[in-house]
Amino acid sequence: MKIGITIIAAIIAIPILIGGLAEALANALFGSNSTQPSQVALDDIPSDYLALYQQATAVCPGLDWSILGAIGKIETNHGRSALPGVADGTSNAAGARGPMQFLQSTFDSVIARHPLTPGGKNPPSPWDKHDAIYAAAYYLCDSGAPKDLRKAIFAYNHADWYVNQVLAQAQKYGQTMPGTGDCTKIQAPTAAVTTAITFACSQLGRPYQWGGDGPAAGDAGFDCSGLTMQAYHAAGITLPRTAQAQYNTGPLVPTGQPLLPGDLIFYGTPNHVHHVGLYLGAGKIVHASTFNEPVKISSYRWNGDDFLAASRPVVVSRV
Repeated sequence: MKIGITIIAAIIAIPILIGGLAEALANALFGSNSTQPSQVALDDIPSDYLALYQQATAVCPGLDWSILGAIGKIETNHGRSALPGVADGTSNAAGARGPMQFLQSTFDSVIARHPLTPGGKNPPSPWDKHDAIYAAAYYLCDSGAPKDLRKAIFAYNHADWYVNQVLAQAQKYGQTMPGTGDCTKIQAPTAAVTTAITFACSQLGRPYQWGGDGPAAGDAGFDCSGLTMQAYHAAGITLPRTAQAQYNTGPLVPTGQPLLPGDLIFYGTPNHVHHVGLYLGAGKIVHASTFNEPVKISSYRWNGDDFLAASRPVVVSRV
């Protein structure tokens, strides 16, 4: 029925997960649309494909974007494969075509049930990345995702090794972020961090002011390091004034260790840190970003960012 996979030669040996344990693991990891792109994903996935994988999950609530990204990787390396069936107007020996390797009959069946959002071809085409990725999201949803991911991925390609490879690739692409990323549902590891986040969240909407330390200091707004300094001041933790000095103070979170709510997120280089935000969890920061922008919540990673490191402030004095 579906799919003619184009990349078979280099199958990675992955232990087959069976039964309810596999389903529970898969659904726990990827069943809540809760991951953010890892550095692996940012380095490997073209920005237009990454945006489409993330946007297309809206048509299948609860489906994590990393599943679509993993399928796109395995099928055609996000449309970059030179094998037959990827380029516009071609198909492979099984009749599969386009970046998500649809059979034409399957693609037609999907779009007959689910009219695609604008942004692709008219009429829709399995060779168009927008149309193919949205159709894949609908197809997975129709096949059981996100409730039963293994069933849905198996419907996409009837092989246990394929299901396991998709799930393994999705784990590389998606980082599950502790915390909520939501100022109305703060989760934090300590009472002090809760206080710091609560303070920062209470400043949402205040203007950006270069050198600003907020109303308590007689300023209308904040700059980035003024906000983080005052947030931790409210929690009884002293931070230096500038982003560079806050980075130098540390302690830095070891590379590869999950971020925690309350971590300071730095951008730039070790000798030129130009921005800092306060991590909320779920891939979000609250920060005073730049001129003419209010204090706001944003994703902490984006394509082309210069994320440097994170630090985890500790109590050094009462203030």
